[in-house]
Amino acid sequence: MDLKQRALAAHEQWAGKIEVVARCAVDSKDDLSIAYTPGVAEPCLKIKDDPALSYTYTRRHDLVAVITDGTAVLGLGDIGPLAAMPVMEGKCALFKAFADVDAFPICVASKDVDEIVRTVELISGSFGGINLEDISAPRCFEIERRLKEVCDIPVFHDDQHGTAVCCGAALLNACRLTGRKVDEIKMVVNGCGAAAIAVTKFLMFLGVKDVTMVERFGIVCEGDERLNPAQAEMAKVTNRSHRTGTLADAVQGADVFFGMSAPQVLTSDMVATMAAEPMVFAMANPVPEIWPEDAKKGGAAVVGTGRSDYPNQINNVLAFPGIFRGALDVRASDINEEMKLAAAKAIAGCVPDEQLTSDHIMPMAFDKAVIRAVADAVAQAARDTGVARL
Repeated sequence: MDLKQRALAAHEQWAGKIEVVARCAVDSKDDLSIAYTPGVAEPCLKIKDDPALSYTYTRRHDLVAVITDGTAVLGLGDIGPLAAMPVMEGKCALFKAFADVDAFPICVASKDVDEIVRTVELISGSFGGINLEDISAPRCFEIERRLKEVCDIPVFHDDQHGTAVCCGAALLNACRLTGRKVDEIKMVVNGCGAAAIAVTKFLMFLGVKDVTMVERFGIVCEGDERLNPAQAEMAKVTNRSHRTGTLADAVQGADVFFGMSAPQVLTSDMVATMAAEPMVFAMANPVPEIWPEDAKKGGAAVVGTGRSDYPNQINNVLAFPGIFRGALDVRASDINEEMKLAAAKAIAGCVPDEQLTSDHIMPMAFDKAVIRAVADAVAQAARDTGVARL
């Protein structure tokens, strides 16, 4: 069987990738009296008097809601909430396998921002964190922003921020390998959707100053009437020289290319016009903006993709499990930029100098030491920035 047939057969056999497992015994009358009535009334009354005790007497302290509306699913696009469920279950399985975080999929049958925000707000008290997943842009920006305002638990859109953290780690190590300083590089980002905007904002927080973004219609420039509101905001802080033109024009002399866009839009000849020893991160999936071998043919010193069959995979699983593990461990009220920066530095630090090569700038996804390093760094950053409650 090919991969598609194997996946269908496996999903039919599993009949779901997650299940609920009881942590209490219910084998006797005494068990029932403690776990359920009448004994359960005691923790209920304690929580009534002090809602913070919900973290002590329930699983809330370790439970994340994985929420989608099914509008931007894994390159499949708007397939709807029911069809998104296998992906959300898979995300929950990753939370458990990599960080021992319990997660539950919630697929919301609405594309209305107000309805989605209100739905999540109303159920947020059952969880310790909210992971938004596969929600299309630009609605995802508004949904996350508003949920952060009304929820007192971390709200994290992984498509944006998990990707950004991993890109930050990759850039830190690529610069370390090639002897560059982050604040001195020229960077081109191809794409101006949710992930690209989040990555650009985060890398600028990391220290990158010279950024040019490119969309289908060309270089993103302030004043262009074709920009949507989110792109227009980015145009105010990028491309300060007000360049115009195509991707080919943008990459000339650039040190680094980040692609979160479309297959095969970057060529070897275009890479050859970049600065010496350029860094190319082509993350369109499954077909990247340029194949690694073609990027190297053009002179790229470091190449990364979103694929697992090439070196330097930019894989969100390096980020989100540890970020939530750290946030939950200190009962954080938010996941802020400082916590994301700490996560990026922790991931980068998991590749020591003696192991750093052009084909090894990122740690392996199954290295459990990465999750612990990220969790510890995020927890400390939460304490340092005052959002930790433990």
